[in-house]
Amino acid sequence: MSGDNARVIQLPPEALLPAAEVDAPPGLDDLPVRPGPFVGRTRELDCLDAVLTASGQVVVQAVAGLGGIGKSTLAAHWAATRARGHAPIRWISADSPAGVQQGLADLATALQPALAQALPLEALAERASQWLATHTGWLLILDNVNDPADIAPLLARATTGRILITSRLATAWHHATTVVRLDVLDPAESLDLLTRTLTAHGPRDLDSAADLCAELGHLPLAIEQVAAYLAQNPLTTPRAYLHLLSQYPADMYRQGAATTPAERTIARIWRLTLDRLTALQPLAADLLRVLAWYAPENIPATVLDGLAGPPALNQAIGLLNAYSMITADPASDTLAVHRLVQALARTPDPDDPHRTPAAIDQARNQAATQLSEARPAWNVPAAWPTWRTLLAHIDALTGHAAEATDTDTTANIHDHTGAFLDNQGQTARAISYFERALTSRVRVLGADHPHTLSSRNNLAYAYRHAGDLGRAIELWERDLTHSVRVLGADHRGTLTSRLNLAGAYEEAGDLGRAIPLYEQNLAAMMRVLGADHPDTLTASSNLAGGYRSAGDLGRAIPLYEQNLAAMMRVLSADHPDTLTSRNNLADAYREAGDLGRAGPLFERNLEARLRVLGADHPDTLTSRNNLAGAYEAAGDLGRAIPLFEQTFEDRLRVLGANHPSTLTSRGNLAGAYEAAGDLGRAIPLFEQTFEDRLRVLGANHPDTLTSRGILAGAYLSAGDPDRAIPLNEETLEDRLRVLGADHPSTLTSRNNLAGAYQEAGDLGRAIPLFEQTLEDTVRVLGPHHPSTLSSRLNLAGAYEAAGDPGRAIPLYEQILADMTRVLGTGHPVTVEVRLMLAAAFASRDGGAEQP
Repeated sequence: MSGDNARVIQLPPEALLPAAEVDAPPGLDDLPVRPGPFVGRTRELDCLDAVLTASGQVVVQAVAGLGGIGKSTLAAHWAATRARGHAPIRWISADSPAGVQQGLADLATALQPALAQALPLEALAERASQWLATHTGWLLILDNVNDPADIAPLLARATTGRILITSRLATAWHHATTVVRLDVLDPAESLDLLTRTLTAHGPRDLDSAADLCAELGHLPLAIEQVAAYLAQNPLTTPRAYLHLLSQYPADMYRQGAATTPAERTIARIWRLTLDRLTALQPLAADLLRVLAWYAPENIPATVLDGLAGPPALNQAIGLLNAYSMITADPASDTLAVHRLVQALARTPDPDDPHRTPAAIDQARNQAATQLSEARPAWNVPAAWPTWRTLLAHIDALTGHAAEATDTDTTANIHDHTGAFLDNQGQTARAISYFERALTSRVRVLGADHPHTLSSRNNLAYAYRHAGDLGRAIELWERDLTHSVRVLGADHRGTLTSRLNLAGAYEEAGDLGRAIPLYEQNLAAMMRVLGADHPDTLTASSNLAGGYRSAGDLGRAIPLYEQNLAAMMRVLSADHPDTLTSRNNLADAYREAGDLGRAGPLFERNLEARLRVLGADHPDTLTSRNNLAGAYEAAGDLGRAIPLFEQTFEDRLRVLGANHPSTLTSRGNLAGAYEAAGDLGRAIPLFEQTFEDRLRVLGANHPDTLTSRGILAGAYLSAGDPDRAIPLNEETLEDRLRVLGADHPSTLTSRNNLAGAYQEAGDLGRAIPLFEQTLEDTVRVLGPHHPSTLSSRLNLAGAYEAAGDPGRAIPLYEQILADMTRVLGTGHPVTVEVRLMLAAAFASRDGGAEQP
């Protein structure tokens, strides 16, 4: 020793012993104090227990998981309660090389306190490493390891004892004996953890406690942070905290109790992780902010295509996965993110460089762009599985993003999502997407922009499909007015608007407005686009449909025939529009009773759609259904029923149990069973169809009202007027309210109720109702409409049943003349009416036959 300030350090002899000869005295354990309750984790604790220490061999175990998942708590609890026979048990904060070195130096000092005054930090750490290498029975907990390289020298020298590592790194511990991947608590455990803390000093209001745990994603640190806050603020309930979290998320993620260290809040813990990730690959933080806008699970990795170059994107995904910020599943090629990580990552905080408002806005817009580029066409069945996968993430983005932040890209996603959902029969969900798309486009693009007009048209279609014709017509009328003013009367968009409005009038039973509009539109399209333009051909088909709805098959069928010939010439025989045209013509033939021409056309159409579109395409299933209907109309139930059964099974498999087409198939199958006299199978199917439509479509949807009316008819066929009459009365009342007194379906309901009264023997109520129905049908639909003929026939039958053939015979004569003119003398219906007339004459004349 030399120098004026030299110190003389006197060491006891034992301090000079080799490390191998130094024994560990009792009382060297230094586990951190972990106040508060510990819940669950039995499986993970058992997993740590399962590994036995072998002589001359170090046991290395790792507990990995997201920051805040409870790794350190688990390690401390296991060491305190289950690490029997280990001494000493030492805890080292291993988040940096300096931390590891300090922890080892502390161990050396604890073993030989006198060395603290004699050796520098590096020498003390070396002394501890030597001691660990030459002793057994010890347990070292290396907490919060950020970089495996920081502890690699220690692991290389430790040949005995036991090491337990905690780390956010999940993929760096290939040589560990055991790796425990820690997940969130289950709901019961997280509620138990919150409840224990809240009620430690007496009863508390626990209303919405389970909802709060779910909102926090059952993350232990978040539960502890919130529980401490609530314990400190006894006037704040779990329900009130949820409100605070929704209103002030950035503040609440930062706050715990007064005793909660700032570094132990979830906001601070994840910020430190992102600091490290950003230093390694800046894209990692950007990627996490984008993923924050999607659903927590099953995020297709393909959604991220094009976000960055493949090397950078792969590195960012790998780092986020390695640090447990996301979970990558190679089996499904999907990613998952804890919901609380997402909530924090999309919450702006000017004090956090990873969550600036600008960065959050950019991530939200990028998330929308990625979804927009990933979505396929909505009307291609092969793309439907992709749509169903993306739908959860579109829902999440829509729910998380404020409507005021929507862009045209977002509106485009909403518009196409609405179209997909409407196509799938989920009309209520579709309407919410169409409404948001329209609102956004009005704000972003203006009320008169073509995309805005398109959104308004799409929303009107959804209203129509939902049976809300009042709102559909109002929108289409407004859309047509806008289109004429903005685009001009002859613009294709205007012509489409006029066509849509005419279709809505037709469906509402207002043929007086529908047919002139169809005729006006067809004339304009022929003038503007030419006779052979596909849009003109569509307009021609729609006009034919209007004539058919009006019962004017004499004008409808020639127009359908002309339309099919033109489509075959212009578009080809196998074009989807040509197949639709052939289907329409076949249906018109069927309605006219010309089954000899209808059946072969339906058969040809089914064969073509099978070949062109495939067996599972919705249009193919429609063709099979229509062919079955033609067989049923021809009385060939032996072929109709198996085809209805096959169509129902295929729609159930392809479209799902709740799709409107599937419900229609079930109803059609029930109708075929009823026609075959098998009411035992028909009525349960009718009942199920009505219940499903009530649940899926709502009580006021036209299809639901139709189902109720059909079910009433089945009860009547089964000889049960007591169940039929109340259903018919309810259906008429609802149709009067929903559709109006003059809607064709309302007239049908009044006719059905009159028939039920007649079947029950109550001709006093039946005949006035039949008379009113005939009068209204003549006024609304005209004297020669098929529904008018049916009403006249029913009234004649009621008069005859009442013993009044004198009033029945003139009606039968008028019906026979109309049927002969419309259907021909040999049509089965014409023949049946002739027999009814003969029976009426016989009844009047006491059995005398009429010529």
